[in-house]
Amino acid sequence: MDYFSHSLSVALELIFQLDPAVWHVVWISLKISLIAVVISAALAIPLGTLVALNKFSGKQFLQQFLNTLMAVPTVVIGLLLYGLLSRQGALGHFGLLYSQSAIVIGECLLIAPIILNLTVVAIHSSDYRLVPTLLSLGANRWQLMWMVLSETRFAVMAALVTGFGRAIGEVGIAMMLGGNIEGLTRTMTTAIALETSKGEFEFALALGLLLLSIAFVVNMGLQQLQQDEG
Repeated sequence: MDYFSHSLSVALELIFQLDPAVWHVVWISLKISLIAVVISAALAIPLGTLVALNKFSGKQFLQQFLNTLMAVPTVVIGLLLYGLLSRQGALGHFGLLYSQSAIVIGECLLIAPIILNLTVVAIHSSDYRLVPTLLSLGANRWQLMWMVLSETRFAVMAALVTGFGRAIGEVGIAMMLGGNIEGLTRTMTTAIALETSKGEFEFALALGLLLLSIAFVVNMGLQQLQQDEG
């Protein structure tokens, strides 16, 4: 049996035998990513809806700025937050550096612009008759926002899935702000990088397979919801 086949066999054993070390890393990654998505969604979806439904000076610049933020390398976000959260930084007195909270903050800054921008795009891509029809029926601002989001819910859900995928697959922010501390801030991506460098390829491969599986299950769930509604 060649090296990769043997490693794959060992990795599958670690997964199906519920190895505590493997699954604890998975739990930390899921916990951090889900919290970041919930916080980002709570801020970005309402704001994105307001941006999409209103005309104001600087709207085009804002959308260009959001497009720029979507392309910002994660290590840049990690570097800026490291400077703020370090002991000598402006927010150093909170003691957040090398904690799960620091990673959550970093991932929120990473994925909130993505969710916001995709929410704007989703609403702009909806039926152009939707908003005038709702206004003619007497919908107030909050009813309008709710109905528009309801009509574009699958596109908005796709934005959330995109944000989740970016968060759970992130390595730069998690490494710089979390410190890759075993049992506390070691995520799947940082563990994969560390274990591979240590020669523990089987452990890293098990985490890689689980990371792919999570992404597959999340996307399959969204697709199934769309089919059920259709």
